[in-house]
Amino acid sequence: MSYAFFAYLSRLKLISRWSLMRNTQPENDAEHSLQVAMIAHAIAVIGRSRYGRDVDPEHVLSLAVYHDATEVMTGDLPTPVKYHNDELRGAYRRLEDVSADRLLSLLPDDLQPAFSPYLKQAPGYEHDVVKAADRISAYIKCLEEKRAGNREFDYAAENVRKSIDAMNLPEVKDFLNDFLPAFEMTLDELNHPTEN
Repeated sequence: MSYAFFAYLSRLKLISRWSLMRNTQPENDAEHSLQVAMIAHAIAVIGRSRYGRDVDPEHVLSLAVYHDATEVMTGDLPTPVKYHNDELRGAYRRLEDVSADRLLSLLPDDLQPAFSPYLKQAPGYEHDVVKAADRISAYIKCLEEKRAGNREFDYAAENVRKSIDAMNLPEVKDFLNDFLPAFEMTLDELNHPTEN
């Protein structure tokens, strides 16, 4: 018997993000998930190293890899729609649950318990780290678009940044302070940082 779980997940590269906005550089869910995974891992490492958090950064990395997996079935619903009101937000959460169950059914029975925590992420510190990384990734996308002269992302950048700043995790602030400025540098500036 053949199982379709990973074949479905490979289609994350076909799910476009920011679908209601004009983009100078398109972004898909697979690209986004990789960036979120790297950022979440770094935040967890900072949390463990600097703030004594009892966290496994590699587990956080795995949670981040799968954080948008259900969108392979639902698509990436635009934020203004997804969060328009409590009714829509609740309906979308239920849809994500149905999608997670469907994805889990595409695995052999003995593997489903191992993947369930990644597709149905429980609230807590690790989830908060992934959420912060998700928002930071969105903010980086906004910065890139603004830098390319696309004012379409001005409002999104402001709102996403406010939501990041409202998170009360010092490791998130450290990531922003230590790494975010480099995202506004040119390739030459990245290659020769001491000359600037």
